[in-house]
Amino acid sequence: MEETPKYQELLEYVVKAIVDNPEAVTVDRKVDEMGVLLTLKVHQTDMGQVVGRQGSTAKAIRTLVRIIGLKSHARVNLKIEEPEGGQRAPARASSLDELKL
Repeated sequence: MEETPKYQELLEYVVKAIVDNPEAVTVDRKVDEMGVLLTLKVHQTDMGQVVGRQGSTAKAIRTLVRIIGLKSHARVNLKIEEPEGGQRAPARASSLDELKL
């Protein structure tokens, strides 16, 4: 069995430290000609903690993973999957006519 890369270990460690359900955190790794894609899955109630206000936490996590990946000579990207039953913010109405009162 191959060894888990440092960037994947870091991602799991950081995310498990900030969520309320660390047992639900999973990271899948896919390698192709474009580099490495890490796919992060968390419990639906932890999604806000992982993304952060205006995506600031997710951006910081992506930066850390990329830096550690560069030290391993790998181009690493992070995809955060929306959990089943997750809720996206509804699109804003662009005019008063579109608002349903």
